[in-house]
Amino acid sequence: MECYNLQRQAACLKRSLFDQGYLDEQFYQIEDLQDEASPNFTEEVVSLFFKDSARLMTNIEQAIDFNRWDAHMQQLKGSCSSIGASRMKNECASFRNSCRDENAEGCMRSFQKLKREHGVLRQKLESYFQLLRQAGPFETATRPGGA
Repeated sequence: MECYNLQRQAACLKRSLFDQGYLDEQFYQIEDLQDEASPNFTEEVVSLFFKDSARLMTNIEQAIDFNRWDAHMQQLKGSCSSIGASRMKNECASFRNSCRDENAEGCMRSFQKLKREHGVLRQKLESYFQLLRQAGPFETATRPGGA
């Protein structure tokens, strides 16, 4: 019974990540790649994303011009797209628009928001994967509506 409750909690948490716009359909595609041979595949991919995104955000903080900011942000936007981090991806686009307009203040506002989104997403996904580990193996790629 406890396993079922943990599975439900994990499913509800994942659904809320989609409902709140933190994740998009790409996340399901990563989960679809998970199988018995690699039961932690999704968590490993997400862990690599957070390691890489932290490095890219440090590079952005250290960059000194719009061209470098934009180049690092383009990389980060691609990483966000690859795991389905929708809100982060959208904020990367906003940052890049500010770079194109050479709006340093807009870049800084977007970057601060991006860092907040990164922290929230990391915390929520860590909670999600912790629930999955506690619940034990079950089908993680199940979509609402039976798809």
